Amino acid sequence: MQLEVPVTSAEVTSIPGVSDPIPGLVWAFRIHSDGKPESLPVDAGIDLVHGGLLWLHFNLTDARALQWLAQISLHAPEQARALLLSKDTYQQLHATDDSIYGVISDLLRDIDEATEDTGYLRFVMTERLLISGRHHALCAVDATRRSLEQGQRVDSMAALLETIVENVADTMDGVADSLAISLDEIEEQVVSGDSRDMLQKLGRLRRTCVRLHRQLSGLRIVFQRLEAKGQRELKPSLQLRAGKLAQRLDGLDHNVVEMRERSRLLQEELHLQIEERGNESLRVLSVLTALLLPPTLVTGIFGMNTKGLPLTDVETGFLWAGALILISSASAYAVMKRLKIIR
Repeated sequence: MQLEVPVTSAEVTSIPGVSDPIPGLVWAFRIHSDGKPESLPVDAGIDLVHGGLLWLHFNLTDARALQWLAQISLHAPEQARALLLSKDTYQQLHATDDSIYGVISDLLRDIDEATEDTGYLRFVMTERLLISGRHHALCAVDATRRSLEQGQRVDSMAALLETIVENVADTMDGVADSLAISLDEIEEQVVSGDSRDMLQKLGRLRRTCVRLHRQLSGLRIVFQRLEAKGQRELKPSLQLRAGKLAQRLDGLDHNVVEMRERSRLLQEELHLQIEERGNESLRVLSVLTALLLPPTLVTGIFGMNTKGLPLTDVETGFLWAGALILISSASAYAVMKRLKIIR
């Protein structure tokens, strides 16, 4: 599919010259009219006006990048720039006649692995320009970068944003698969009775499920609202397949909610097992106390420092006292056995 986008200098004007490197730029891609992406060097100047579509991704912790973004002129509402430079963690998506901007959640990336922590991608998208930024390394945009470097073709800016959202879903799907495997292992151990240290693992797993559900449900609602409002007023290159994205996120969220419920049921079963073990320990302790109470009474009687105690003048008094202790314990045992206190 050939991409034809008119180039106008009104859409973006950079304060630095074409030969000046853009501060805080993490990576940049130019997408040509045939949809083929080209990676641009971040340490050299970039022509922001001419030549196909452009994706600029910034490190928003760099003060120089914030200053540059505050000065650049975009063909988008001023609220778009304010949201791009803010630290708002509320997922949102806004559409105007010729731009889309918002904040979407993603998982933080640690070297080459996805973590369970949440980060946020901020973006402003016009018909030929996508400016995105983050405060921490994110998984989805990095996966999109790798896809473009491998030659994935993009026919519009909307398709590029859809690719990022699809990678968000893929990343969370991978984490959900790992959680499902861990949950199966924990369930097997709980059923087999080897449930030591499982409560802590289940707590971490359930917390991760809650975080994923919060992110997925918020992102799904954002695209459902966009689908409900309609995109007829948007230019064709900005129209997102919001319904399809919402459906994908809803299916993934459904799986995460199921795992969250499974982890909750396993936690309840573990609590019951722990309670049963505690009750068994209390029962054993009660039986021991009942068995030792009569001998304690006997030793207490013979330990009184009073005159007239029996067996004090008998040579075999100690043996008789010992026999009384044994008989009292045996009697207590027989009574508890008859009352079915001891099985």
